[in-house]
Amino acid sequence: FYCLFVFSRLIFGTLYPAYYSYKAVKSKDIKEYVKWMMYWIIFALFTTAETFTDIFLCWFPFYYELKIAFVAWLLSPYTKGSSLLYRKFVHPTLSSKEKEIDDCLIQAKDRSYDALVHFGKRGLNVAATAAVMAASKGQGALSERLRSFSMQDLSTIRGDSSSTVPPSVTVRTSSKQSQPKPSRSASEGTGSSGKC
Repeated sequence: FYCLFVFSRLIFGTLYPAYYSYKAVKSKDIKEYVKWMMYWIIFALFTTAETFTDIFLCWFPFYYELKIAFVAWLLSPYTKGSSLLYRKFVHPTLSSKEKEIDDCLIQAKDRSYDALVHFGKRGLNVAATAAVMAASKGQGALSERLRSFSMQDLSTIRGDSSSTVPPSVTVRTSSKQSQPKPSRSASEGTGSSGKC
């Protein structure tokens, strides 16, 4: 029966009101527009509430049938259920709590913006570190490009000290600098052994 409820809610609870909302906007009939706006507010509250009631009341006999009847009651031009609920309960409640709700929304927006900026910066730092690490391990064209620079060139480009460069890059370049020294001593060793 759940599938029947989902189908009927989709048709009668969403598509039918959406089409008549479109007609109200197209005709610019204020009365119809207000009627459908009240319906959508009540339907949004119903959808939010049913998310929680489905968890606890889905075992209740005739639960889905009652939900279908409720949606039909909201839509009916005879009962005007959505208008009744809006005028009796929703509008007075929202009017009395409007300032508090607006303050909470402003605070939430500010916090979410700050969190987005903070996590964005952290994400960029992680991506930059990953790119440098990949380059230092010799992966892709980026690594070939970065290998052509010395550590002094890289720190000049970034405008930072070499302490911001990951340790693996420093170790790699120091091992490159130390490689020519053994080859010199090896050539000296071979030269001296040639003389003997």
